[in-house]
Amino acid sequence: MEAVEKLKSKADLHLARKFWHFVGVMTIVIIYHNVDRVTGLKYSLTAALVSCVVDISRIRFEKFNNIILYFFGSFMRESEKHSVSGNTFLLLGAFVTIYVFDPEIAKLSLFFLATADPLASYIGVKYGKDKILGNKSLQGSMAAFVCCMVIAAVYFYSKNLMVERLVIVSLLAGLIGAASELISVGKLDDNLTLPILSSTFLFILFSMFGAF
Repeated sequence: MEAVEKLKSKADLHLARKFWHFVGVMTIVIIYHNVDRVTGLKYSLTAALVSCVVDISRIRFEKFNNIILYFFGSFMRESEKHSVSGNTFLLLGAFVTIYVFDPEIAKLSLFFLATADPLASYIGVKYGKDKILGNKSLQGSMAAFVCCMVIAAVYFYSKNLMVERLVIVSLLAGLIGAASELISVGKLDDNLTLPILSSTFLFILFSMFGAF
């Protein structure tokens, strides 16, 4: 079985990957919402470990790598052919977020990861003319801001969290989501850093405005 010769890069729209990303993270949120925290941790850790084992195995064994690329290459990037995939970083980021942070914070940050990250990428590739940090664009960051602000407003209202300050906390949450998507932490994958950064800043927001 031959591997896919050429995979997509960050410069491509790569809609299949964005759909896979959205569905994958939303599945994590739905499962976590319907189980207790300990069970959620077990599931997320198991998924992350399985993904790690698959990545290490395919990097080490070419034939196995070719099989994975044959079936899942449409969701992967060229840079992931012989390195750890974004899927593993995503699952590790989800596990750390669920382990460290309050469930309400973890779920909101995962909503940000599911929506803002692929939307910012799409807008950035298609319309991003003004680069502000690396390959990140002003247009992509604005899309992430609006997306996170709307999601936060709906989330806070539905959970009856800080509703007396809904406008300001939603605006700040939008900034948190956009900043977390924009910031690069060394060479770490943003699927890992985005939920952790956004959860950290959301914890500060929740504490400042009395959500706890």
